[in-house]
Amino acid sequence: MPAIIVIGAQWGDEGKGRVVDGLGQQADLVARYNGGDNAGHTVVAEGHKLQLHLVPSGILHRQATCLIGAGVVVNPMQLLAELDQLAELGIDVGPERVKLSAAAHLILPTHRALDGAREAARGAAAIGTTRRGIGPVYADKAARTGLRASLMADPEAFAERVAEATRDHNRLLQEIYHQEPLAAQDVAAKYCDYAKRLRPYLVDGSALVAACLAAGRTMLCEGAQGTLLDLNHGSYPFVTSSAPIAGGALVGLGFGPRAVSQVVGVGKAYTTRVGGGPMLTELLDATGERIREVGGEYGTTTGRPRRCGWLDLPILRYAAQVNGLTGLALTKLDVLTGVDPLRIAVAYGREGKRTERFPAEFGADELAHWQPVYEELPGWAEDIRGARRMEDLPAAAQDYVARVQEAVGVPIILIGVGPEREQAIWSR
Repeated sequence: MPAIIVIGAQWGDEGKGRVVDGLGQQADLVARYNGGDNAGHTVVAEGHKLQLHLVPSGILHRQATCLIGAGVVVNPMQLLAELDQLAELGIDVGPERVKLSAAAHLILPTHRALDGAREAARGAAAIGTTRRGIGPVYADKAARTGLRASLMADPEAFAERVAEATRDHNRLLQEIYHQEPLAAQDVAAKYCDYAKRLRPYLVDGSALVAACLAAGRTMLCEGAQGTLLDLNHGSYPFVTSSAPIAGGALVGLGFGPRAVSQVVGVGKAYTTRVGGGPMLTELLDATGERIREVGGEYGTTTGRPRRCGWLDLPILRYAAQVNGLTGLALTKLDVLTGVDPLRIAVAYGREGKRTERFPAEFGADELAHWQPVYEELPGWAEDIRGARRMEDLPAAAQDYVARVQEAVGVPIILIGVGPEREQAIWSR
C-alpha cells in the first residue's frame, strides 16, 4: 500500500507540478493535502500549459482519480473555473475522476476581503500574502466557525450559513478595518449555485484514501508551498497558514505513516522566494535578474516577480531533516546555463561562528543575522535541454548535481532540464 509524498524543499514554486505529473503515471489516486488557490502548479504537457491551483496535477493521467483533501481550503468559484478550463481541453473532470473531501473548508469573498484588509493594516510589516483569503479561512477553521464542503449537500441550507458567516465577517471589516461590507444575500445566492454544481463531487476523503491503500494501489500526495512556508517549521512569521511538510499529508488526507513508501522533495537548482522575510542568498544584481527572466520566475497565482538567488544548501538539508526525504528532484538546472562561475551556499556565518543548519526554530529575526558562506563551482555554456541521461550533461553540470547530492545526503532522482514533460533526467 504505497503512498508517495511530494513536498517543496524550499520556499515553494519549486516545480512540484511537473514532478507530480511525472510520478502520476504510476498513481491510481493523486491527492492534494494542504493550502488553497494561493498555490499554483504549472504543468506543460500534450501541447498544453496548465496552471492548476486546486485540481491535483495528476489530472492529465487518465488512470488517476484526483482528490482535493480535507486539509485544503477551497474557493468554489476558482475550483469550478479550473474544472471548466480542463473540460474545454477535453480532459475528463467529472465526479468519477475528481473528488472533493466533504471535510475541506470553504473560502468566502469576505475571507479574501479580510486578508487584504489585514495585510494593508500591517503596512511596512506586511507578510506578503496572496490576499486569497487563506489565513482568515484557516483561522475560522481553528476557531471552529468555518464552513465545510459537506454543507453543500443541501444548497439552500448552505446559502443561509453563507449569509450568516458573511454578516459576521462584515462586522469585522466595518468595525476594525473600516471597509465596506459585502452584500450577504448576493454572496449566498452565488454560493447556492456553486453548491448545486459541486455536490456531486463530495466524498468521504479519508475513506477513499483508505480504500486505495487497502487495495494495494498507489497514492501520490501533492503538497502546496514549501518547507520554509510551513506554519510550524518554516521561517515564521513569513509562512503560510497550513502544513506543507510531509507530515501535513497524513493530517490533510487522514492516513497513517506506515503507508508511506517515499518522500520526494522538490528544489530548484537555485533559490527563489515570494513575499517578505530574509533570504540570505538573494541576488540583487544582473545575475539575479537573468535567473528571473530565463527561469520565468513570476508567480503562477499572482504574477509577482520572485526573488532569486544562489542555491542554499542549509535549506535543502533542513528540508531533508524535517520531511525525511528519500529522494530529491532538482528542477530548472537549464536556467543556470551560461552563468559562470556558479556559487552555492554551503553554510552560514555570524561573528566568527559557522553553522550548516538552517535556524528555523528561531524564526526570521534570527535568520537575518547570518551571512551565507559560499563555495564556487565552474559553470557551463552548453545547451542541456536535450539531455535525457546524466552522461548527456556537460562535466560541470554533472559536478554541480553531484555536489548538491553529496551535501544534502539524499539521492537525486530527477533533474529538470526544461519545462516540457519529457525534458527531465530520471535516475530511477
